[in-house]
Amino acid sequence: QVQLVESGGGVVQAGGSLRLSCATSGRTFVGYAMGWFRQTPGKERDLVAAISWSGGSTYYAVSVKGRFTISRDNAKNTVYLQMNTLKPEDTAKYYCAAAYGGRWSAPDYWGQGTQVTVSS
Repeated sequence: QVQLVESGGGVVQAGGSLRLSCATSGRTFVGYAMGWFRQTPGKERDLVAAISWSGGSTYYAVSVKGRFTISRDNAKNTVYLQMNTLKPEDTAKYYCAAAYGGRWSAPDYWGQGTQVTVSS
């Protein structure tokens, strides 16, 4: 059974930092890009950061560029999202996802999500 399990969410004050982790299991993710999406109630789930299988290519949404850093450790089957200088508008549920070949229009696997709340 394929699983993506997020952790590291919580409540933080504006300007603070959090590090999200996504542990994968159940299959090999060779060739899969990994990404972090976020969603607030009533809105679509948006891709905020992604990283290629090799780690050599990354993507960031404009709203988080320069503040968030995505990384992966393939030996540990884990993807990370370091979030710095957090703003109240970063409040959302964050989801880890895997997409073969980086096809983010239809990710192959999703985690259950972890809540991030940034207080002003």
